Amino acid sequence: MLNQHVLQTIDVTKEFKMGQVMVHALRGVSLSVNEGEFMGVIGPSGSGKSTLLGLIGGLDTPTSGQVIIDGVDITRMDEVALTRVRNEKIGFVFQFFNLVPTLTALENVELPIQFARNRQFNPTKRAKELLDLFGLKDRMRNRPSQLSGGQQQRVAIARALANNPAIVLADEPTGSLDSESGGVVMQTLRSVQRELGTAVIIVTHDPAIAAQVDRIVSLSDGLVATDHTQEQLVEAYKKTTGELKPVESAEGV
Repeated sequence: MLNQHVLQTIDVTKEFKMGQVMVHALRGVSLSVNEGEFMGVIGPSGSGKSTLLGLIGGLDTPTSGQVIIDGVDITRMDEVALTRVRNEKIGFVFQFFNLVPTLTALENVELPIQFARNRQFNPTKRAKELLDLFGLKDRMRNRPSQLSGGQQQRVAIARALANNPAIVLADEPTGSLDSESGGVVMQTLRSVQRELGTAVIIVTHDPAIAAQVDRIVSLSDGLVATDHTQEQLVEAYKKTTGELKPVESAEGV
């Protein structure tokens, strides 16, 4: 049973000044994510999705509230400690891959392990295992420019998993891919969740991507507007109409 929290945000707020205006990007967001959850975060531009992702990933600090990753409160950590948390407990997957262009696929995946203070794995062995898992055994010696977009994103996912993180944060992971490549990337992320038991949080604007997660959190004006599993969305619609509602039309997608 999935009952171990790998992420908690407790009444998290974020405020910053834009000129003379105080922007309230997050107004008190509380969430819990368990081991192995496959969750999507949706909402219109300006709803706070990117801000929330940055706080969860330790890229920024909240104005108030707490962010707890795998039992560790990262809220007031200094940059040295946060760097270690980002390297060892959080895996990042970005829209534009962010691979090092001068390194091979194998070297890109080895990199986080080489920088880990508490190294769990042999860098080359672990990188080869992950690339093989994602169907890239024959591409390990290729540089990013020699790979397709979908292949580059699978390398990025392998890199995100290098240190066996508690959470993978995927920010629009299919946003720069065609539908076929995007489908392969989503299958890869699903395999991460199912086979490795890693919690995966996907921020997306794409209704087709939101339809594939198990739980959808919708943000609006810096607050959690809705938080439902796909099954709850379907059941709620069936109660009101007696018909099956396409998940793509869920509010906030």
